[in-house]
Amino acid sequence: MKKIINTDHAPAAIGPYAQAVAIDSLVITSGQLPIDPATGAFPEGIAAQTRQSLTNVKAILEAAGLGMDKVIKTTVFLSDMNNFGAMNEVYATFFSEGNYPARSAVEVARLPKDALVEIEVIATV
Repeated sequence: MKKIINTDHAPAAIGPYAQAVAIDSLVITSGQLPIDPATGAFPEGIAAQTRQSLTNVKAILEAAGLGMDKVIKTTVFLSDMNNFGAMNEVYATFFSEGNYPARSAVEVARLPKDALVEIEVIATV
């Protein structure tokens, strides 16, 4: 049965979609922009934006009763692949070594609100 996951500890959807959906043994998040849910603003720079996007992902997973250790796949959308190294340094701090999820990272022409990064994940229950 499909269950919608929602938390005030991550930014509200800016369109007709859920923060995440749980079905069977999976939780699938929508892409998380680096929006601070308390202020509605983006932090400056790729490192801070990556941290905020993953903090938003973490809050959504916690609302589903999961931790980052349950993430099995991530997709990272970057507005500039030159930011890959700095994104990767922050990204690594959210996962335990030896328990990294599968990942795709792609450069896109533009992200909503001109964000530098957007991250979505699939986690297992």
